[in-house]
Amino acid sequence: MAAELRDFQDAQREDERRRAVRALLRRPLLTPGDADYRLVRRHQGWLADWFARETGWTLHADTAVARLRKVPARHADGTRAAQVKGKVPFSRRRYVLACLALAALERAESQVTLGWLAERLLAFARDPELAEAGMTFTLGTREERADLAAVAGLLIATGVLAKVAGDESAYVSGSGDALYDVHRRVLAVLLATRRGPSTVTATALEERLAAITEELVPDTEDGHNRMIRHSLTRRLLDDPVLYYRELTEAERAYLERQRGPMLKRITEATGFVAEVRAEGIALLDPTREATDLGMPEEGTDGHATLLLAEHLAAGLRACPGEPVELDDLRAHMERTAEQYRTLWRKTATVPELTAGAVHRLEALGLIRLRGTTVVPLPALARFGFGEPVISGSRNSET
Repeated sequence: MAAELRDFQDAQREDERRRAVRALLRRPLLTPGDADYRLVRRHQGWLADWFARETGWTLHADTAVARLRKVPARHADGTRAAQVKGKVPFSRRRYVLACLALAALERAESQVTLGWLAERLLAFARDPELAEAGMTFTLGTREERADLAAVAGLLIATGVLAKVAGDESAYVSGSGDALYDVHRRVLAVLLATRRGPSTVTATALEERLAAITEELVPDTEDGHNRMIRHSLTRRLLDDPVLYYRELTEAERAYLERQRGPMLKRITEATGFVAEVRAEGIALLDPTREATDLGMPEEGTDGHATLLLAEHLAAGLRACPGEPVELDDLRAHMERTAEQYRTLWRKTATVPELTAGAVHRLEALGLIRLRGTTVVPLPALARFGFGEPVISGSRNSET
């Protein structure tokens, strides 16, 4: 009986640790209001050791916040822009506003209003370097105020701000304001860089990104192997697909030797399922707990994306590596929309559905967008669909 109890406790502990890993991969910053925060705190020692060893990421956890400082293996992926509640991805302008807002909050009282934040941003906006970079802010138009409201929404979602009263929409319309509590402990751990951005002298974006995430590695064989292991594990955990052809010779050689043990450690710690193909590796999440962007998805947009994926997959099988013009995809979506118009959302337009589908497929590593052409990638071939089963009323707003 004692042995059975120990086995049960061991299994429960392993399951909790997997859930905690998946939670941190999906949301690297958790606060006590998040369902998985206590789970991370309970296993923070094991989690910190595992992430440090396998990925080189550090984990900070205290009574106010749990923060996994994720550093990406690559900086070239532009498909993961910040967004609030699945709405419009952040533009360069909104990112600049977010940085200015964080700078203002560093000097703020324990409570602030959106109007106060706007005043501070306008003061920062007088910096001539911002003007030289093409960034000017007056917050005099509804569109600019909506950008600031979106930034506030992002800070609420990350736990930096907590709404006390009011509403952002009232500020946007000019009829009111919003009051927030400032959570300084969350604000203090928000930045995930190896060095302070203000210490970087480079001006080009790529150079600045490389500088703030640069890691010092011992010039030894063990140091180089550790760097390669961390890079590969980060890509396996962060990217939907790891394609062999995108790796350096050193990375491919290391993966050929260590693929089995590496995948075993990752799958045991996460509960993911490794799908190994001739072209690369994908880690599938059966629980969807670590998945921020899935496929297939329900609704009009999800159905349209799956249909476009099936169309591209058919072309991939017929002519591997052959690019497809975006105009051809829009024409195909037009024909598809005619077929399913009575089932899809009435307000959906062909350009909107095409752009959304292309963005999702690119973010999932299923295609590459090159100018006005789309290049289907090998992982796209695994997507197909059967005859749909329609439930509910027609013309539903989904």
